[in-house]
Amino acid sequence: MQRIRSMSLWAMLLVSLGALSACGPSEEEMQAKEAEITQLKAKLNESEQRAGSLETRLKEVSDNNAALAERLNLAGAEKGTLERALEELRARERQAQARLQVFTEMLNKFKAMIDSGKLRVRVVRGRMVVELSENILFDSGRSDLKKEGQEALTQVASVLASIENRDFQIAGHTDNIPIKSAKFPSNWELSTNRAVVVTKWLAEKGVDVARLSAAGYADTQPVAPNDSAEGRQQNRRIEIVLMPNLDELPDLSSLSGK
Repeated sequence: MQRIRSMSLWAMLLVSLGALSACGPSEEEMQAKEAEITQLKAKLNESEQRAGSLETRLKEVSDNNAALAERLNLAGAEKGTLERALEELRARERQAQARLQVFTEMLNKFKAMIDSGKLRVRVVRGRMVVELSENILFDSGRSDLKKEGQEALTQVASVLASIENRDFQIAGHTDNIPIKSAKFPSNWELSTNRAVVVTKWLAEKGVDVARLSAAGYADTQPVAPNDSAEGRQQNRRIEIVLMPNLDELPDLSSLSGK
């Protein structure tokens, strides 16, 4: 629009100049025409300045629009990232709530045995652990279940069998006093054999064998110092560990090709 106005002013200026050259005007007419030409030149300069200003403003608006579009794109990407992170947090919260519910159910079902001192329940490295003392299950240096141990494990089996979609690891532990016999050359064999014996008993009493595993740790994971009889007695134990489900573990699929 400004360019059209500028062209019109130039046309008017040319017409005025033509009029001056076409005939011999009087001095007054010459002065009037010169004044008109000066005025037209001033308007032309003003129009050109306005046009330049508008073009500068238009470029600024265009640049601002491009910057805004980029910011919107970044904001959209950040929003998507935040939404995914929020959904992951919600999923972990649901998993945590589900684990807490399972823990609470097990605690309630084991309450009578906990109150009687037959076992205790702990949380170790985020896992629920049911712990039975050696003196309930076995005689010293042996892996044959005592009658009291059989009764206790039968009660434990009924609880474990009622917990759905969970695997259990039976872990044997000893104190740091070495054992050396024909059957058990070291504490490794003793702790492992005891874990296997308990695992088989639980399977016989109704716990799905596919959900059970056995492991021996000897004296490598004490729960108390071995410098006293009381501490060593605490370390001689069987643990039943509630294992995490696959969906509770970190996703390592991206490492499969490495």
